Amino acid sequence: MAIIIKHACVVNEGQRALNDVRIVGDRIAEIAADISAKANDKVIDASGLLLLPGMIDDQVHFREPGLTHKGTIGSESAAAVAGGITSFMEMPNVSPSTTTAKALADKYAIAAQTSAANYAFYFGATPDNLDEIKALDAKSVCGVKVFMGASTGDLLVEHPHALEAIFRESPVLIATHCEQGEVIQQNQRRLAKRYGELRIEHHPFIRDELACYASSSYAVSLAKRYGSQLHVLHLTTAKELELFSNAPIEQKHITAEACVHHLWFNQDDYANYGNQIKCNPAIKSEQDRQALLAAVRDGRIDIIATDHAPHTWQEKQQQYSAAPAGLPLVEHALLSLLEQVKRGALSLEQVVEKTAHNVAKRFAIEERGFIREGYVLVDPNAEKHVEHTNTHYLCQWTPFNGTTFSHRITHTFVNGECVFDGQQVTPHKQAAKALTFNR
Repeated sequence: MAIIIKHACVVNEGQRALNDVRIVGDRIAEIAADISAKANDKVIDASGLLLLPGMIDDQVHFREPGLTHKGTIGSESAAAVAGGITSFMEMPNVSPSTTTAKALADKYAIAAQTSAANYAFYFGATPDNLDEIKALDAKSVCGVKVFMGASTGDLLVEHPHALEAIFRESPVLIATHCEQGEVIQQNQRRLAKRYGELRIEHHPFIRDELACYASSSYAVSLAKRYGSQLHVLHLTTAKELELFSNAPIEQKHITAEACVHHLWFNQDDYANYGNQIKCNPAIKSEQDRQALLAAVRDGRIDIIATDHAPHTWQEKQQQYSAAPAGLPLVEHALLSLLEQVKRGALSLEQVVEKTAHNVAKRFAIEERGFIREGYVLVDPNAEKHVEHTNTHYLCQWTPFNGTTFSHRITHTFVNGECVFDGQQVTPHKQAAKALTFNR
């Protein structure tokens, strides 16, 4: 039996075309103007719908193991497929941190049993695990995550000798969180002296442009020195954009990313959302937001991701200094980007390029990122109203509470299997697979 998707507007590799798609097993077997269905085929009438490659989210925090009161690989991947994300790459700051081969293998074992989407995991850099980094299998590990100057636990790497060794020796792409701790601490002391108790509206001035630029420019300089494959995560400032080229992604060894919340919110929103939108690096000015959107359009920003990082509602209600940074985003990220299309800030083709094609190219992901395998049907004429209560997140809240998006995801397919039908995420059927990398 095959699945036949009829009359879809297929958006792929800069083109739009009305086509039918035949899916056999876990593969797209045929794309053509008219495909005849056989007696036992399942037919999906996609008239008026967009068929997009599934979003590949290269930056999520799914909280398992060790922090499973916030989220699990199972719960957050279910929310991801409900949001049109068919593959994810998950970060190492769990408990225990993913800084050993055993910890990495343990996460793959959990995902093999519970993930609704295709998966890969970053290996976490520490000041003293260079030998483990050098031994990584480049075909199965998406990258090494380096927290440069602002982190907790054992994942902070700030000594120049340790950083130089990682940039010189890593066999896989290096993904960096760039904020300089010394600048952040100076800003905290200065603002505390002036205002006393720090509040959420101070957040973008504590983790300011200088903190970001000092660290990201250092990372870029190291990558240039050693020829490293560097991907700078979640840019937030206009100034940082001068560090990056708008050359085609295939020609770059240094690339940049923006996240959906930094493209959606600005610092004026702290008054309404408070700690809900507290994240690191901080959401900054409207001028910065517009600069990020311009850089997505002109190619200086290569990839759009989420940095999905759920915390419980109770944790977020604490005082600013105690409330954790991060917000749940995977279920509504693609819808927020389609809203940017409706507003005229981005084109549909740019969204597909930055969330699917370029991610597959940058990470050398095998057989992902194009209308070949892993795809999403979107109704551009049906609204999606979001409430805390209609999310799939374990934490059961969303910063988009009360938002009505102008698009609705009607189906998400992972490896030929419909895992979301517009309402429900189907029970796990071993559809998801580990991502592999052509390196």
